[in-house]
This record gives sequence, structure tokens and C-alpha cells, in this order.
Amino acid sequence: MFGRTAPVEIEVGSGKGLFLSAAATGAPDADFLGIEIMNKYARFIAARLATRELSNARIIHGDAQIFLRAALADDSIRAVHVYFPDPWWKARHKKRRVMNEAFVKDVQRVLIPGGRLHFWTDVEEYFLTALETLREHTRLSGPHEVQEKPADHDLDYRTHFERRMRLHGHSVFRAEFEKTANV
Repeated sequence: MFGRTAPVEIEVGSGKGLFLSAAATGAPDADFLGIEIMNKYARFIAARLATRELSNARIIHGDAQIFLRAALADDSIRAVHVYFPDPWWKARHKKRRVMNEAFVKDVQRVLIPGGRLHFWTDVEEYFLTALETLREHTRLSGPHEVQEKPADHDLDYRTHFERRMRLHGHSVFRAEFEKTANV
């Protein structure tokens, strides 16, 4: 997909593409693939990446759960980033959450040994539920705490959503997990 051999990182739900473009700019030795289910955002990100001529970043319009299951080989991805996924507030909709049993099993499968899952949300209940799902259905090491760092400038945030939450003083719950060599 990128025309070279380099570590690949996946972002699930790229939104407006702030993380994808910043990560690709900051780590030219790696390739970044965003997966966005909303067509208008995927098109926006594609235009942003093209304008910035970021050859190490791509965006796919589609469902990340299906993509991980069907298109990615075992032990092929250096990191999976899931930032502020839709919390699906209503009880009857919670089954739509991305951090579900099948998804976390696929994350474990596709990560290389030493690979990492980064998960952030502003919804504490979702965070705790996701941690429990990871604990019950994977053997990933974690959760490892992720410290919040002060922003150096107005766009020094992982995502637009993180920027909005922090500027309004809302909490952000962060965790990182690692695939150890014996998983």
C-alpha cells in the first residue's frame, strides 16, 4: 500500500485527521493508515494528506472492525490507536462500540510482539468497560498509564476531540497496552 517496507500503525476512527497527519509528519520512517467510517471525514482527511504531500499516510473509508478481521495479517502492525470512539450512550446501542470482544482479539492478533494499543476516551464508564474487555479477552500487558502533557501550541493535541475536551477542562482517560512476545 505504501510502496516500501516500514512499520505500520493504524488509527481507528480518524475523525478530522489531526493525529494521522501529525504522526505521519513526525515519524517519516513509519507508515500510518487511518480507517474512518464517515465518508465526509475520510474525504476531508484524504484532501489534507494530499495537500501536505504525506506519502507515509493513507485513509480508508470503511469499518475498522471488518478491516482488521479481513485484511490484516497476524503480527503485522506496530500500533493501533483508538482515540475518542463513539460511546453509543444508549444501553441498546452499546453493542456497536468498537472496543468489543471481537475487536480487541483482532487487535491482539495483528500487533507485532512489542506492538501497542493506545486507547483514549472522555467517557469514564466506556474506559472502564473497555479495560475489563481487554482484561477478559486478551493477554495484552497493561493498562499502562499515559501521562497528559501540556500543549506546546494550539494544535498540539492527538485529536481535535482531545483539544476540545482539554480546553473545556474535561477529563481524558488514557491507557496503553502492549503485546508481549509470548502472546
